[in-house]
Amino acid sequence: MKYPLLYGGLITLLLTTGIVEGASIRPGVWEYTTTIKSQNGEMEKAMVQMEQQMASLPPEQRKMMEKSMAAQGVALGSKSNSVRVCVTKENATQKFIPSSDGQCQQTIVRQTGNSVWFKFACKGNPPSSGEGEYTFSGDSAYKGRMTVKTKTQGRTETVQMNYTGKWISSDCKNIKAH
Repeated sequence: MKYPLLYGGLITLLLTTGIVEGASIRPGVWEYTTTIKSQNGEMEKAMVQMEQQMASLPPEQRKMMEKSMAAQGVALGSKSNSVRVCVTKENATQKFIPSSDGQCQQTIVRQTGNSVWFKFACKGNPPSSGEGEYTFSGDSAYKGRMTVKTKTQGRTETVQMNYTGKWISSDCKNIKAH
């Protein structure tokens, strides 16, 4: 099933670099929470199955998975639909949202005050494109929404995403910085 792969790609997009003039963020641990709604509901079902599988992992396997994720700069968040990443001082002062792996290209369409609207295109399997916005609340939180168009199982599908980001701590501990 390709939905977990697509979900991973969408998370990658959320972690993709986006410059926002006038919006500095705090360095340290940030938690990103994402809610997804697909046209046919299949992605949501696949995510529930994946969450159940992760919850049933033996403690040793879960610990290995968490260690592997941390080495890649990601940790499990406080909710099943959230992840934590470490934002470096350099990225925070350059007004960046953390970068993941460079698979996505964003173009800023418009910017007003603490909000930015963008379009994007992502490589990968499956490729995706769409548009969205971020609105910052000071230097320690943001929220946004995104519409993603992609192909899954040979069909074009539109996915609606809502997301939030919040600063958790200045100490990244065991999470590798981007």
